[in-house]
Amino acid sequence: MPNDTRILAVDDRAENLTALAAVLDALPVEVVPVTSGQAALKELLNDDFALILLDVVMPEMDGFETAGHIKSRPRTRDIPIIFLTAGGAAGEQAFRGYAAGAADYLTKPFDPWLLRAKVSVFVDLHRRNLELQRQAKLLRQTRAEGGEGGGVPAGCERLLSVLDERLRLVEEDAALIRAGEPAAGLDEHVADLRLALDTLSAGS
Repeated sequence: MPNDTRILAVDDRAENLTALAAVLDALPVEVVPVTSGQAALKELLNDDFALILLDVVMPEMDGFETAGHIKSRPRTRDIPIIFLTAGGAAGEQAFRGYAAGAADYLTKPFDPWLLRAKVSVFVDLHRRNLELQRQAKLLRQTRAEGGEGGGVPAGCERLLSVLDERLRLVEEDAALIRAGEPAAGLDEHVADLRLALDTLSAGS
């Protein structure tokens, strides 16, 4: 069964793409390799991705220009980008990378364990976001049905409001992480949301 979490790997050197796929093979993800910025933008039109691993130095369209296009599109602007580049001018390139919207930046040769750890964080965040979107949709449907036909007991209305507020907190945490900032309260907020969902399920 194919993995539903996809990562876009962009590098003009095939051997680098092979190495990335090998490093991430232990994770429950599908790595989609492309060899140019143009190919990456085309791929992003067709599929959803949890993360983009983007090489900086590429012919025709480099990583910074590619990232600029990605961040300018409403469909793709929230996808986190980890820039990968060779050493040397790493300091200046890191500054440009973060300015272009990078969530993180690694120099080659990178530590495989470090890369896996960083990718795991973004994969976990992506899956939590998908679950939150499903829960938010269910919550809105439940409220709408309650308004139309009285399907929600009066005692549940307050619980639905609590759910809505806790969901908002987790969405704010997710936005912080996508922006490369710490979200210290994420675990607590997710646990609170889960408790409220469990309470609603038990009372339904």
